[in-house]
Amino acid sequence: MEEHQSTIFTTEGEQHVVAAAQHILKALATSKSVNDGLRKTLLDLETHLSSMSTRLADRNGKCIRELERRLQCAEDKVMSWEANNLMIWDSGPRESSEYLDTVGEIQSVTQSLQSLSVNENEKQKELVRQADGVLQIAMSRLEEELVHILVQHKQFFEPEYMSFHSNRVDLVLDESFNSVEDEPVEEPSRSDGGFGQPAACTIDLVHPDVILDLKAIADVMFASKYHQEFCQAFITSRRHALDEYFVILGMEKMSIENVLRMDWSCLSSEMKKWIRVTKIIIKVYLAGEKRLCKQILGQFGSVYESCFCEISRNFMLPLLNFGEAIAMGSHAPERLFRLLDMYEVLEDLALVVDILFFEEAGCFLRNEFQKLVRSFGHTVRSTFLAIESTIATYPSTKKFPGGGIHHLTRYVMNYIKTITGYQVALGKLIADVSSEALPDTEHDGSSSLTTCPMACHLRSITTTLESNLRNKSKLYKDMSLRHIFMMNNIHYMVQKVKSSELSQFFGDEWLRQNTGKFRHEAINYERAIWSSVLSMLKEDCNHHFALGLKATSKKRCTDFNTVFEEVYRTQTGCCVPDPQLREDLQISISQKLVHAYRNFIGKISSSISEKWIKYTVDDLEGLILDLFQGSSKSLSNHQRRK
Repeated sequence: MEEHQSTIFTTEGEQHVVAAAQHILKALATSKSVNDGLRKTLLDLETHLSSMSTRLADRNGKCIRELERRLQCAEDKVMSWEANNLMIWDSGPRESSEYLDTVGEIQSVTQSLQSLSVNENEKQKELVRQADGVLQIAMSRLEEELVHILVQHKQFFEPEYMSFHSNRVDLVLDESFNSVEDEPVEEPSRSDGGFGQPAACTIDLVHPDVILDLKAIADVMFASKYHQEFCQAFITSRRHALDEYFVILGMEKMSIENVLRMDWSCLSSEMKKWIRVTKIIIKVYLAGEKRLCKQILGQFGSVYESCFCEISRNFMLPLLNFGEAIAMGSHAPERLFRLLDMYEVLEDLALVVDILFFEEAGCFLRNEFQKLVRSFGHTVRSTFLAIESTIATYPSTKKFPGGGIHHLTRYVMNYIKTITGYQVALGKLIADVSSEALPDTEHDGSSSLTTCPMACHLRSITTTLESNLRNKSKLYKDMSLRHIFMMNNIHYMVQKVKSSELSQFFGDEWLRQNTGKFRHEAINYERAIWSSVLSMLKEDCNHHFALGLKATSKKRCTDFNTVFEEVYRTQTGCCVPDPQLREDLQISISQKLVHAYRNFIGKISSSISEKWIKYTVDDLEGLILDLFQGSSKSLSNHQRRK
């Protein structure tokens, strides 16, 4: 090929020299200053040059005929493959190599024809047009081969490679709320982002064995100025691979409007799916896609970056649109943990996205991602701060049965307990909120966590909860139930703080104060209820015993039995769910009541018949154990133990 090229260039150079010499000789021959002898010499020289020009023309004709032969041979090979239904690269490396050589031959012939100067030779023009036509057919075939190779040798990896591990139960605030306190709540580990996935890895999205073939096709098409066609076919094929992969991952492309219309149960499931898919797509798939683009197109400068960004738009935009819709949606408190999960993913991937799209071509996607991170941060912060007003305005319309633990108390304490698992991300978001603006900022200085803005907000939430509970306690007409209700709920709050990471945020001082509060409620309860029973056993009527008034003793026994039975009936209906608190309250009542009753029985037993004493001391001790079970019992048919 190089020999042919050298001959053509030599012929073309000689033709230029001869033509220039002929022009000079003609000008000199017509000059009047030239004598006859010199004119004759010049004419002889012109004749010689004309003969040389003829010989050069013959040589040029031979070159065109040689180029025509070469072009025809290359065209025959191209057309023979067009008539064949088989794909060239499926036939083996020899066939694919020969085809690329053929395309290279067409390129060489085209360049040689374009370099010839044969005075507007029609044959030359015809051959150039023929070469362009054959080259276009070959480029179309290479496009097909490119797409075929990409499709046949694409590779996916198992979706289980990265998974979202979370057994946390969604906390929904309504009257049917079932506490999750007895069920294990798996709080996400902040050390690995809570998603149980390894660091970013490199995967081959196309089998490594065909990378050199793809590069060879790219080289030939770019050399033929068919780079746009190559890039478009490459981008389209890789986008189709993405669509398949989205199906594999179970991710559906949804409009913002569709996301905003979804009910919470479906939306929560889609958010969990988004968390998993987004990590896989960006950290693994896009990293592999950029590597693939660079392997095939890296030698063409920024072209590979542009192709990568075009492919990535189909990956990124559905994910970003879903995130945008979530950020625009409701700020209901039950959404906070899903929002935090998504925000942590966005924060974790922010640097990865910056690196993937650091070039100018990736500016749009990089900026859109950063904008979503900021928008999500604002949504998370607003949702967290809104929980306090939700608690404050939660309606108080119904008495809670038996004065037990209100579902609002369970909800709030489980809610803030789960929040502690997100202290790093959430702490940053609310760090700019001054703790001085909060009503409860007292702390004992035992831990730096107790003074952080997040701790102040958590304590403020429990203060608001207590205020709401006190309003709810007023729904009870019975003062004893008010005290039981507040004792149960404050005790529950204290136990939740003690038994979890909340203790680091609330501090010892808060625990001491609130332990004192529920104990104070217990004392007030005993005074409100059992003082009337104890008053029947006091020695304020000793003078009656001294006078030997059996009727008075009988009446006192009867009155005690009546009052105790009524109190027993109502207080067995009270509910103290915590076993230890219930036992402590029973012991306290028993110590006071049984001691007084034993003294009382000892003093009247000598003045009245035993049949008037309905309950023994042992009976009383046993009956006290029935208290606070949440189910009213009657003693109307009680039989005295023998």
